[in-house]
Amino acid sequence: MTATEPRAPRTGDRWIETWDPEDEAFWRETGERTARRNLVYSVFSEHIGFSIWTLWSVMVLFMGPQYGIDPAGKFFLIATATFVGALARVPYTFAVARFGGRNWTVFSALLLLAPTVAALVVMEPGTSYGTFLLVAALTGVGGGNFASSMTNINAFFPLRLKGWALGLNAGGGNIGVPVVQLAGLLVIGTAGAAHPRVLLAAYLPLIVIAAALAWLRMDNLAPVRNDSGAVRESLRDGHTWIMSFLYIGTFGSFIGYSFAFGLVLQTQFGRTPLQAASLTFLGPLLGSLIRPVGGRLADRFGGARITLGTFVGMAAATGVVVLASVQESLPVFLTGFVALFVLSGLGNGSTYKMIPGIFQAKAVARGMTGEAAAAYGRRLSGASMGIIGAVGALGGLGINLVFREAFLSSGSGTAAFVTFLGFYAVCCLVTWAVYLRRPATAGAVPRAAENGAKPQLTSV
Repeated sequence: MTATEPRAPRTGDRWIETWDPEDEAFWRETGERTARRNLVYSVFSEHIGFSIWTLWSVMVLFMGPQYGIDPAGKFFLIATATFVGALARVPYTFAVARFGGRNWTVFSALLLLAPTVAALVVMEPGTSYGTFLLVAALTGVGGGNFASSMTNINAFFPLRLKGWALGLNAGGGNIGVPVVQLAGLLVIGTAGAAHPRVLLAAYLPLIVIAAALAWLRMDNLAPVRNDSGAVRESLRDGHTWIMSFLYIGTFGSFIGYSFAFGLVLQTQFGRTPLQAASLTFLGPLLGSLIRPVGGRLADRFGGARITLGTFVGMAAATGVVVLASVQESLPVFLTGFVALFVLSGLGNGSTYKMIPGIFQAKAVARGMTGEAAAAYGRRLSGASMGIIGAVGALGGLGINLVFREAFLSSGSGTAAFVTFLGFYAVCCLVTWAVYLRRPATAGAVPRAAENGAKPQLTSV
């Protein structure tokens, strides 16, 4: 018997008592319409969350010499926001079952007011560095929104559509990164770099609108529970940690580069705030838009194949960036860096598709079939997603700390990119060895994924 945590008392009329998306009749008659509606408003709330989480990737562009903060200090500011956002993903994952997906979406959206108002108050020359660090840390609550949103949407959709749904949910959220950067560009280009409060003030009504729409249009799923037995089992399962490592390579790269891109352009290539802002948004935008494509390709061809292909491509793109960094060629650098964003977006979609597929494949390997296998897969994948999302986001922290050390020691990011190249090579090896290699002694999960009666359901 598994232990489950109690759910908050139900109030109001937004609780759905019965939910079975694997039942095709239920899905066709009522399930699909409800799931898509919740997906739309989940995407909007998560989108604002990503914008607030990555706010300091834009704020540092406003911080000229009068702020008295060197590039290493700015990298540490954005690393702090990344770190807190990664940690927030763990409690946010389990909050959905405890309070309800709709209820938690409302609360977590309103919580974004705290870091936004705090930044609005302190964003001026003369503020202490410690104060900036504290306010940057507060934006981490926006990073937690991703975990609760993904956990919630994972429960709404059947396995055959999870790659598409999770990719669309995450991609729509990820677009919050380039949107806040574009908004920053608009402010710098019109009001000037001395007016960061214009950008901050613009987000206050958007946060309130996101919370209001979630309150009016989303639902709570009563069958969703925090299964402490599933959490313990997922923590003991090696695939949880392998996928966490691979997600460091995909999402960790996306969020880390999103935070650092503009600062690298300013520090290594001498771009002005306006010049940096005019380029910074492009990579995150393309990486966000292509994430659902990665999920869709994974639904069709298998997540492991798409993931391996993206890591091979990321290694090649990093090689281009290293060459451009040595030669100080901005056009070549931009080409390679934007390619990294696109490939990391594809990999984000494919790795998240792998998670439910892996655990259903384990169920098949244990002799489970039909709904029993699907239920086991939902149980373990839901429990593992928060862990994988949190560890993966820590990759963004690592990227910014590596950049900080590279610029401190040499004034260039070349050494950092060489480090990333080696990491992507390891990710290629791990993906192939664990999920694609086919010797007679292959593990149960790859065998089940390749030999299952329904490849579209069991393929990782």
